[in-house]
Amino acid sequence: MATDKLIITRRGFGIGLVGGAAALALPLPAAALTVDQARALVGRAIADVNATINSGKSASAMYGDFERIFSRYADVPTIARSALGPAARSASNAQLSAFTRAYQGYIARKYGARFREFIGGEIEVTGARPIKSYFEVISVAKLRGQAPFDLRWHVSDRAGKDLFFNIIIEGVNMLASERTEIGAMLDRRRGNVDALIEDLKTA
Repeated sequence: MATDKLIITRRGFGIGLVGGAAALALPLPAAALTVDQARALVGRAIADVNATINSGKSASAMYGDFERIFSRYADVPTIARSALGPAARSASNAQLSAFTRAYQGYIARKYGARFREFIGGEIEVTGARPIKSYFEVISVAKLRGQAPFDLRWHVSDRAGKDLFFNIIIEGVNMLASERTEIGAMLDRRRGNVDALIEDLKTA
């Protein structure tokens, strides 16, 4: 099967991108999803990111593209609810919806700012395998003058279609990193979810 590649550099890749241990219940069994479908999803996401960072667009235009990519390929409600942590249980439906929308834009800007610097290497998808109730797509980031490092995508069809819900880089977990960071932001706002939502819109 052909490999899928993404142009990147390692600068800043692991710092702030992922950290900590998994903190989200695993998705329900992916009965309809196959290994090939999971791998294809990640391949499409990588191709779209690659096209964006090589488009020559302005930063603001790229961030809009990254938000659309995130919305298209990621299980945003699951990731957002995990990031909000225990506060998600007491938040109203309206607050959860507003947080998810604000968080989607925040993530697009945060990760998009890093992806704009990720020129000079490549990510190559090398395989995929079932793990418990989801699928893991395995890739390797090959960077100029540096040792390759491991990048893995967790994919499920829990949301009713094939989406990734987590990224693991060198054994470090995106979900837990985001949960820690958003939790700290919420603590600084004395647990005020509405204040957090408003701040994420401009963060």
